[in-house]
Amino acid sequence: MAIVAAAGLATSFTASNAGAADRTAPLPASGFNQPAAVQAQQALTAQTATALGLGSGEQLKVRDVVKDPDGTEYVRYDRTFNGLKVVGGDLIVKRKGESIGQVTYNRGAKSVGVATKPTLSQSAALAKGAQAAQKTAQFKATDTRSKGQLVVFVTPTKPVLAYEVVTTGVKPDQTPSVLHSFIDAKTGAVLDQDDEVKTGTGNSMYSGTVSIGTSGSYTMSDPGRGGNYTTDLNGATSGAGTTFTDADDTWGNGSTSSRQTAGVDAHYGAQLTWDYYKNVHGRNGIFNDGRGARSRVHYGNAYVNAFWDGTQMTYGDGANNARPLTSIDVAGHEMSHGVTEATANLNYSGDAGGLNESTSDIFGTAVEFAANNTSDPGDYLIGEKININGNGSPLRYMDKPSKDGRSVDCWSSSTGGMDPHYSSGPLNHWFYLASEGTGSKVIGGVTHSSTACNGATITAVGRDVAAKVWYRTLSTKLSSGSTYKDAREGAINSAKELYGADSAQCKGIEAAFNGISVPAGAATCGGGTDPEPPTGDNLLKNPGFESGAVDWTGTAGPITNNTGRPARTGTWKLWLGGNGRTATETVGQSVAIPASATSAKLSFWIRIDTAETTASTVYDTAKVQVVNGSTTSTLATYSNLNKNTTYVQKTLDVTQYKGKTVTVRFVGQEDSSLQTSFVIDDTSLTVS
Repeated sequence: MAIVAAAGLATSFTASNAGAADRTAPLPASGFNQPAAVQAQQALTAQTATALGLGSGEQLKVRDVVKDPDGTEYVRYDRTFNGLKVVGGDLIVKRKGESIGQVTYNRGAKSVGVATKPTLSQSAALAKGAQAAQKTAQFKATDTRSKGQLVVFVTPTKPVLAYEVVTTGVKPDQTPSVLHSFIDAKTGAVLDQDDEVKTGTGNSMYSGTVSIGTSGSYTMSDPGRGGNYTTDLNGATSGAGTTFTDADDTWGNGSTSSRQTAGVDAHYGAQLTWDYYKNVHGRNGIFNDGRGARSRVHYGNAYVNAFWDGTQMTYGDGANNARPLTSIDVAGHEMSHGVTEATANLNYSGDAGGLNESTSDIFGTAVEFAANNTSDPGDYLIGEKININGNGSPLRYMDKPSKDGRSVDCWSSSTGGMDPHYSSGPLNHWFYLASEGTGSKVIGGVTHSSTACNGATITAVGRDVAAKVWYRTLSTKLSSGSTYKDAREGAINSAKELYGADSAQCKGIEAAFNGISVPAGAATCGGGTDPEPPTGDNLLKNPGFESGAVDWTGTAGPITNNTGRPARTGTWKLWLGGNGRTATETVGQSVAIPASATSAKLSFWIRIDTAETTASTVYDTAKVQVVNGSTTSTLATYSNLNKNTTYVQKTLDVTQYKGKTVTVRFVGQEDSSLQTSFVIDDTSLTVS
């Protein structure tokens, strides 16, 4: 542990286990080994794919496992189809042992099967991808090169065959770029773009005299934190750089006259960020497997930025090479891009791009507060000390994002079309409202003032609560194509899991999302009942499926909140079929019908759409059954011939089962081709 001088300030600092004393978020169970958990779940992927009813050409690959102390695991999977990578086909399975509970499909992609023969040639796709990359990134032409492969790309409405064209180059401001352009393999249209290099900015080097982890041979390598190490690029824009070494383990002189000083700040920031994630969230490094990461400093010439490129953090020296971007919140921001990549892997476009960028602002800010460094006290300003605007103003304001002239305070349907650094505004605003509430106050010596978009007065639940809720949302609820609406659903459900549905924390998290104008969905605090529950004395539990698969048993996956088909009320429903291949799905609930009943009625709403074109042949069916002991009776059968894209209520007489405990069951069956979707919602079984 070396003592170093950074930025010429003499203040001493001793690191602490921030948040450990009041930890309430679930941490990995004692002895939990994340790499081993990934390996164990990978061995079960074939079994899991069968349980989920995935097609024969679909295979799963485990990317991440989060485990609660009670043994519940959130397993994140990527998919392939007939050997092709499925971009946007990731899913999260909540399971305990072999029992599968809730399944969350990215963009509602329950099935990802497509015809795999392209119309567009690879050479044409490469040309279109390179052209699109040049328009987006404005590469120096001599620096670009492209490669491409066929993939399945999941759009918000359906999966399509596409080419993933990867164009590597350097932007005019020296930022490297590895831009993925997805080109429709039939039409040649550009479906989406995503850059591996995530950029961000922060404070300058003002951390005072600090302690950093180094190795016994006096190299800037930290064996206690997975081998985090820091290198000097010496103006280069590629390569690993040279690891800093020193003769006496006293590093830097607090100014740019020593090349070590920027390395000290970057190394110290990486150390603080590692400790924050481990002590507060139980995460063992960026990838949660104990591995450290490299920080590179002195990138390029007068480069006014910092970035994460998928494996490492890189920092420029700022305007005139005088203000290196290597402070605490910059390190927290960039390393958090890595955590996002290893968990939700949020795209860098659409709503997901704003959520991605804001996540780094949120945790960069949380690390700055946790550091408790008197030379750089925590606040809710991003980049306030680098003076990149030349007038002393910060890059971003979390209390009122629109103060930067480009970000927005409130979510709207147009937010996803903005640059991620500005579409991050609503979530940054949410974090501030949840952490500090509305009104004016002085924080870290800075006056902050915030108002809610809906005009409400919001009471703070505290920064630690907001950060813990958001980390759980990121690591167990969101996927690559998630939206602000998904973020709201995930955060409220995470708050319910952490603190309880009736807790002040849950209600504060919900109120803060109301405060940034994200529309309400199914998730609510205070019990989470159906928005429009069936009337009468309903004997069925969770009748509108809004609690997920709770109280219902059978095939995993059909009870879902994916957006591929609408729910009648809320966002959850029972979606049978929709696979376009041979499949049988069954979901049921046991219910006792009183012997005193004079009548008993089973009611539900059903919506049917189909790709079958026949007007006379039944190919796909949904049956409503009652299982009484060993006897199964079919009360009604619906098929592709009954298509109706609006919900219709059906009522069936089950009086004959009074005095018995029976299972009400819905069974969907599809043949080998062309989908039919039977979507059921708002069930009830009432007696009189």
